Amino acid sequence: MVSKSDSMYGRLITKRVVLLVLLLLLLLFGALYSITLGVANISISQVYGVILKTILGLGTEEYPLIVSGIVLKIRLPRVLLAIIAGISLGANGAIMQSILRNPLASPYTLGVSSGAALGAGLTIVLGNHLLNGSLMAQYGSWLTIIGAFVMGLLTIFLINVVASIKGGGVGTLILAGVALSYLFSAGISFLKYIADPEELTELTVWLMGGLYRSEWLDVIILTPILVLGLIFILRLAWDINALNAGEEVATNLGVDVYKLRRRGSILAAILTSCVVAFTGIIGFIGLITPHLCRMIFGNDNRYLLVASGLLGAFILLTADTAARLIINPTELPVGIITSIFGAPFFIYILLQRRRKHWA
Repeated sequence: MVSKSDSMYGRLITKRVVLLVLLLLLLLFGALYSITLGVANISISQVYGVILKTILGLGTEEYPLIVSGIVLKIRLPRVLLAIIAGISLGANGAIMQSILRNPLASPYTLGVSSGAALGAGLTIVLGNHLLNGSLMAQYGSWLTIIGAFVMGLLTIFLINVVASIKGGGVGTLILAGVALSYLFSAGISFLKYIADPEELTELTVWLMGGLYRSEWLDVIILTPILVLGLIFILRLAWDINALNAGEEVATNLGVDVYKLRRRGSILAAILTSCVVAFTGIIGFIGLITPHLCRMIFGNDNRYLLVASGLLGAFILLTADTAARLIINPTELPVGIITSIFGAPFFIYILLQRRRKHWA
């Protein structure tokens, strides 16, 4: 005989699964609609005709090369990159808030974004002086990506070294990240000061974040990284659930809290470094989505991590679409859009700090 509690738990699980499916459908329809929007006036039938013919081999109509190029080489990879980046930032925000037990934590809490920004700045400003000019002209964008990623990983390493020395507490992780953020911000300010006008413009645009450089190679590189990262993160979900009940409870249940925080922070920081390296700094996605999803799905990280990723992808996709259309025919950096709407929400969290979502 099924008990009342088992029946309630089963209904709760069903409700969460249904909501996840609806969230996935919302993201899917949002992506399908976003592909049809842009500066170029291309009809919906042309957009999907090109996609169906190229990918599935359906249809016999011939489309102009410029239409095929815009749809397949500009819009489609950009939409996919927005989804990949949004999933990564949203899921990382959820895991950072849970393992640090801090409702104001985000993927950038540990200073990874500042480290990646410094790496990009060093490449942009000093690349022409340290490397061959023709090399920078040909591979400058990829060298910037590599520089940002390497500095992001170095930041993770430095923070874990400090945490290991001081015992790996939450306070140590956060304070080490804050200290490194200030240090890296000083380095970025110095690079801005010595940069020539062209380098300064490029660095400033990169720091504001954007998906305007998206291409298929970005999607191909980031997709397996995201899939593997999420698999490892979801494997930590049960342990993180135990940590939500308190460190003593988690320890009594056999969870090594220090190792859990180290693994979770490293995984989140690696995914964040990868995204930042390709998109620049896009703030507030990882802060907003976990709170919204926590209000709907609760604190069970098996569902919260997935929901935060899907909602993060939808929010970033919506913001990027708006950034492309607001001042048509030019576009705004998507980081501006997310900050405009994210900052008020951040203030709301500061004023409310509703502990009921962390009970």
